[in-house]
Amino acid sequence: QLHLVESGGGLVQPGGSLRLSCTASGFTLDYYAIGWFRQAPGKEREGVSCISSSGGTTNYADSVKGRFTISKDNAKSAVYLQMSSLKPEDTAVYYCAQVTYCATVVARMKMADTGSWGRGTQVTVSS
Repeated sequence: QLHLVESGGGLVQPGGSLRLSCTASGFTLDYYAIGWFRQAPGKEREGVSCISSSGGTTNYADSVKGRFTISKDNAKSAVYLQMSSLKPEDTAVYYCAQVTYCATVVARMKMADTGSWGRGTQVTVSS
């Protein structure tokens, strides 16, 4: 299974920015589509954004469109999620995982059979 490690979370004020990183150890991400998910307290995990294996296709949930940007550096085996104009409702644990494909409707994004959930990284948006 593909194990990915999330980092970069923290406490930020509304309107602030954070960049999350998703890194792979021991393998490259050239052949894998990667998705970012989040889970807020008391809510189900939801898809946030995804990027295709080549990095040529990116998709976003409506709730983050225009504020979040996903990118991929295959040479560094890393995927990033740049988050700007953060809102309290963005507070959640964020996870990355290999997905079956980068779905146009991000809510339908599913983890691949060879994917796995990591520990995630906590993002808290509060004044």
